[in-house]
Amino acid sequence: MTETTAILVFARAPVPGVAKTRLMPALGADGAARASAALTRRALRTAVGANLGAVELWCAPDCDHPFFTDCTRDFGVTLHAQSTGDVGRRMAQAFDDALQRHARVVLIGADAVSLQPTDLAAAAAALTDHDAAFAPAEDGGYLLVALRRPQAALFDGPAWGSSSVWAQTRAHLDALGLRTCVLPTGYDVDHPADWQRALREGLLEDRAC
Repeated sequence: MTETTAILVFARAPVPGVAKTRLMPALGADGAARASAALTRRALRTAVGANLGAVELWCAPDCDHPFFTDCTRDFGVTLHAQSTGDVGRRMAQAFDDALQRHARVVLIGADAVSLQPTDLAAAAAALTDHDAAFAPAEDGGYLLVALRRPQAALFDGPAWGSSSVWAQTRAHLDALGLRTCVLPTGYDVDHPADWQRALREGLLEDRAC
């Protein structure tokens, strides 16, 4: 394995009534699906803009949606299917897979709208002398995780979707003795107010209506 870096973008297919359901009260089912697609495209622009190496789009529930095929054409990414189980299990499996092919792996969620290419580059650079890098989220989760070795224990136990995910993960990091770089805190898009904030701040090129 060469000393390469990969960026993994976790995304769900933009299916109305399934994608970004917490945006539906403001945007409707179709609008929430378009928002999901816009967020994924924004994440891919960020990943490609970091210019670190391969960009992989990890798809749920599978890679069959035409939107994902469009992303391969528009961004030159490869498609990979997320495994089953909670998000922790799916992230652990993705790291296990990608770290067999790359020396460093940076994983972001498609809705991590505040991340910039410089954040991804900083996470990859931190792995030179750290075991892990994280970007916490304002809601208590995290936007980014970067690893140079599989660390399945990190993803086993946090109450996913709760406001304590980052605190619980930080406790795991300390217990495992992992040297961790903590990047600046940002935000993702879960609720209508987050979506409106991202639009106000000019973080999205595509509007859902």
